[in-house]
Amino acid sequence: MYIIKILLLTLIAGSLTYCLSYAQFMDHFDGPYIPSGPKTPAGWSFATGDGQAEMNFLQMDEYASVRVDATKDKRNIWWALIRHEVPGLNMEELIKPENELRVEARIRVSHAPRRINLHFNHQRTTDFHSHLMEYDIPDTVNWHTISMTTSDFETQLGDRINVQMALMDWGSGKYHVDIDYFKVDVVHKDAIMKDLGAKLPYHPPLADPGSFRNHISVFNDGVIDTEYPYMNFNDWGIKDTDGETNLLSVSGTQIVILRWDLRKYNGKQISGSGLLELTTHSLQRSPQYQKDFGMVRVTEILGGDPDWDQEKVTFDSFCKGNPLEQVLNSQMIIDYEVNSDRGAKTLFTISQPVLQRLIDGRTLGLAIRPLGVVVASFYAMENSDGKYSPTLHFNVE
Repeated sequence: MYIIKILLLTLIAGSLTYCLSYAQFMDHFDGPYIPSGPKTPAGWSFATGDGQAEMNFLQMDEYASVRVDATKDKRNIWWALIRHEVPGLNMEELIKPENELRVEARIRVSHAPRRINLHFNHQRTTDFHSHLMEYDIPDTVNWHTISMTTSDFETQLGDRINVQMALMDWGSGKYHVDIDYFKVDVVHKDAIMKDLGAKLPYHPPLADPGSFRNHISVFNDGVIDTEYPYMNFNDWGIKDTDGETNLLSVSGTQIVILRWDLRKYNGKQISGSGLLELTTHSLQRSPQYQKDFGMVRVTEILGGDPDWDQEKVTFDSFCKGNPLEQVLNSQMIIDYEVNSDRGAKTLFTISQPVLQRLIDGRTLGLAIRPLGVVVASFYAMENSDGKYSPTLHFNVE
């Protein structure tokens, strides 16, 4: 019994040592909000870019809040980030190959579903997409704990380590993210806990469509036009020597809308990310345009008419009197280049949370919108007995 007590005391002491060393950097944002005093929590900076969004980072009562005003932004390609150079890190431990960095935060968002990202870098970083992870936040009511652990984060003694959180492309409104706490630790690879939250790789590599078990062709596909909201475009297409071809076209005023019959998957759980597959007919754009021009963006349909019929749907009937920003999620799922070769497959990664919302009926379909100046046309489901139908590829548990 004595030996058992000694062992228990030793374990408890070890646990206390671990707990005491945990959270080498911790910010509880526990100061009060003082209207006439400092507004930004100590040690933090913030910045915006790629658009006309304005932001602030405010100390509130017992929490901090990122505030973004994007009402003057036209292109919705903005980003807004907060950054802190992490003090107190044990750099002698961090530079060892068996150790990594871990960040954890507890947040609440004003609009959902939305994604934020967490990121580590230092003064020598050149690839700012590395050690970056996105997180799908599904609601505006609850606080959500998210975390990210680096993989092979290369550091040297003397490096100044920065931790960041960012919002990107949320729309053209006013948004906020509240933060309850933020902490950073040096962790051993053998003791790394599973990261928290719906973690999504940023710009993940495309999977092979053949690697999925479920391949579901679209149930309805259509084109709506913001300039001609009363017109149906189910017969949109071209007529040439090969006959008539029905097309789904994306342009400055045209939006492609897609919905599937996924009722047989109700109650099932999506396993991993999937793909949306479209077949290109043609692509027109200028090669002179820089990044974020000439691509298309895939978004979730969150409202409007859930049972629209491609032979009758118009912009007005689709939106049912609601602003488009309320019908479509103003933050895209992904932006991507269109494969320009006729008959080629254009693939878009669709994240696990989005697919889950689709089969649960919380997301009503997908929409394809232009990013910049582009005219992209894809084959509609009517062609070749559905051979080129827009298709979802995914796995269920």
